[in-house]
Amino acid sequence: MFDTVRKHQRLMQFLLLVLIFPAFAFFGIQGYDQFFADDGTVATVGASRITRQDYDLAHRRQIEQLRQMMGDRFDTSLLDNDAARAQILDGLIAQRVLLAEAIDKRIAVPDDQLRRAILAVPGLTGGDGKFDFERYRQLLRAQGKSEQMFESEMRGDLALQTLPEAISQSAFVPASLVDRMIALGEQTREVREWPSRTEDYVAQPKPDDGQLLAWYERNAQVFEVPENARVEYLVLSGEAVAKQIEVPEHDARAYYEQNKARYGTPEERRASHILVKLEPGASDGQKSAARARAGELLAKLKAGAEFATLAKAESQDPGSAAAGGDLGFFTRDTMVKPFADAAFALKEGETSGVVESEFGLHIIRLTGIRPAAQRDFESVRVSIEAEIRAQKAGARFAEAAETFSNLVYEQADSLAPAAQRFGLQVQSADEVGRAGSAKLPREHPLNNPRLLAALFSADSIAGKRNTEAVDVGGNTLVSARIVEHRPARRKPFESVKDEVRQRMVREEAHALAVQAGQARLKALRAGEAPDGMSAPRTVTRAPGEAMPAAAIVAVFGAPSEPLPVFVGADLGDRGYVVYQVTKVNLPDAARVAQRRDTYRRQLQQVYAQQALSDYLESLKARSKIERHPERLAGAEGR
Repeated sequence: MFDTVRKHQRLMQFLLLVLIFPAFAFFGIQGYDQFFADDGTVATVGASRITRQDYDLAHRRQIEQLRQMMGDRFDTSLLDNDAARAQILDGLIAQRVLLAEAIDKRIAVPDDQLRRAILAVPGLTGGDGKFDFERYRQLLRAQGKSEQMFESEMRGDLALQTLPEAISQSAFVPASLVDRMIALGEQTREVREWPSRTEDYVAQPKPDDGQLLAWYERNAQVFEVPENARVEYLVLSGEAVAKQIEVPEHDARAYYEQNKARYGTPEERRASHILVKLEPGASDGQKSAARARAGELLAKLKAGAEFATLAKAESQDPGSAAAGGDLGFFTRDTMVKPFADAAFALKEGETSGVVESEFGLHIIRLTGIRPAAQRDFESVRVSIEAEIRAQKAGARFAEAAETFSNLVYEQADSLAPAAQRFGLQVQSADEVGRAGSAKLPREHPLNNPRLLAALFSADSIAGKRNTEAVDVGGNTLVSARIVEHRPARRKPFESVKDEVRQRMVREEAHALAVQAGQARLKALRAGEAPDGMSAPRTVTRAPGEAMPAAAIVAVFGAPSEPLPVFVGADLGDRGYVVYQVTKVNLPDAARVAQRRDTYRRQLQQVYAQQALSDYLESLKARSKIERHPERLAGAEGR
């Protein structure tokens, strides 16, 4: 039903922006200007610079998101053009404009919102669904960030999302529009059809050799075999370098002793609580009333009231009240300090007094204790050795990369010396063209534009020598060489003559089918009786084998009155079909009611996207923005 919206160019540009805008948990925007400060500026927003590295990061991130959405079908070359580069740059500009607005509006993110955001980061919970601090620390180490830096960036990112979310939530969809869209989208039509099939005419065309040759010449591109080559290639990665690093046991044990706290499990406690909310900035009267209420609840517990029953009835914590106040097991640092101090001071089965925190007044009962535990060296030895290798590999990769680059250059007639030096295997692939190979994953090195440019250079083709070592990203260098080169050529006419005949006959048969179908359509519109048409059937807007998209456009594009009305649709190789629309069925009240929420949500999303797009445009119009798109040419190949 939203075909028109999907084709709307402005909305599509907005969707591309959305792919690189939200949830920067792994690429905090505050860190952008800190990297490669001496690199070329591709745009400025006020005093804020957007560098070539900022663009490269956004480009790679968008590729990964689209690849996750589309899988191996996604072609990265779709983003390697001026229009796509401009859209990515506009997304970065929108980020900076929003950041400036968030700072101007002094938007702050409270601690509990930050805590929820960190808990929502994928991969930070264990099999029991609880937050895993070791995984959290591993994530920070992988990004080279301290907890303070990571949390500061996340706080900034959350502030950055506040404005768009507020704008999106303000969009309003009129009820009359919702019902009108339901009437259109849920409408069905009753049709009869008369097909003019291509198959019925394939016996009529009788092309001679001269006509076949002429068709072959007119459609030469169909029989072109593009330039391709059989190649060998060698990959040096950080992982390959790491595998060559030996970690002596005494080094691993020393690392274990130095980081022993990381391999321990902190004490965990399980508690239930009853919460009396006390909002920040509450008046003295409200504070007194809340404390009095908490005191009453504590008195009931001391008088023998069952804790879980009282929590279900009286606790103002919606997350735990239904479970009798149960909070599950937690470590000291997952709770706010006043609550943690009280809970970790209790003995199992004890109940606290009234404890005040930023969330309100708590009464806490300790229900379980898991003592701290220490994992022994052997249980973590493999992970320690892997971590030491990774740390050393980072330093050694630069040295290995230089040696690798020199070897493939100095002994350019073979990749074997470099393979032997690093314990690598020379790999091969066939039918690799200038645009890569459709048989290989899009992320494969032989689909990397820079490597392909080097591989298919004139010198490489003529001399069949190794390419330079090309950085394809992710601490990975690749060198390749052409073993056999095959220039672009056209298949000889005689070898494809039968295929030419089949194609030409189908083409002419289709033309005859269309001609017959259009003639019948004209006659029916002139008043001819609709003899020979199929029995009536009801069709919807959903395309399928029996009702292709072209047929749906024709049938639902026909006027709804007066009826009957005749329309035709060219279905390509299948032929031509004439449709008689005999009835238009509108959805009944029950169907409208059933579908109203779904349509409202879809329209709300469209309205919200448009509102956000307009808001961003207004912010950009008020900002001093300079773009340097010429500095992005070929950015993806760097």
